[in-house]
Amino acid sequence: MASKKKNKDSGNVIALNRRARHDYFIEETYEAGLALEGWEVKSLRAGRASLAESYVLIKDGEAWLFGAHITPLPSASTHVQADPTRTRKLLLHKQELHKLIGLVERRGYTLVPLKLYWKKNLVKLEIGLAKGKKLYDKRAVERERDWQREKQRLVKQTR
Repeated sequence: MASKKKNKDSGNVIALNRRARHDYFIEETYEAGLALEGWEVKSLRAGRASLAESYVLIKDGEAWLFGAHITPLPSASTHVQADPTRTRKLLLHKQELHKLIGLVERRGYTLVPLKLYWKKNLVKLEIGLAKGKKLYDKRAVERERDWQREKQRLVKQTR
């Protein structure tokens, strides 16, 4: 019997944006750091984050994460006013940023947050360089997935 390989990042994932792979063709992925406040890191350790309605914009030569929701812990500091959906700066290398700016502005790509995870003791965001899917593309992908599933069933029954 073949054993399934376990993804070593699976324990490090804080939040996933499952909708992104459904709505977009992801062509490239990039790893970006996040500029966070102390209460946000504590909330992320507790797993209180959501990337569902979030998106990445490039403004003034910098990348920003909009709409990501990090729920503050009730035990957060009393003197800090916590804003769960504040805009967070993404930390990228200058060359990556210039490349992304060119692709987004000239070729019509979109930057989509895919996964928020821990890398050692740092919080990283995986962003995808994406093109939007049309409705017929989504149907074709679903049809292909169903066919692959059906093929596996048929192979299993013939054994």
